[in-house]
Amino acid sequence: MLARRFTIVCLLMSLFGMFFAILVAEAGRSPRSWDEANRLCRLACPTNLRH
Repeated sequence: MLARRFTIVCLLMSLFGMFFAILVAEAGRSPRSWDEANRLCRLACPTNLRH
């Protein structure tokens, strides 16, 4: 019974750890170059070129 609870707790903690690692990795990643270009084009491109 104790081993079963320990196994469940370990599995839940590992899932939480993986989720937390994904959040940290996404927050620390620099923006991609095409995201920056898209944002700049929306702000600075002439309006007659956009459809």
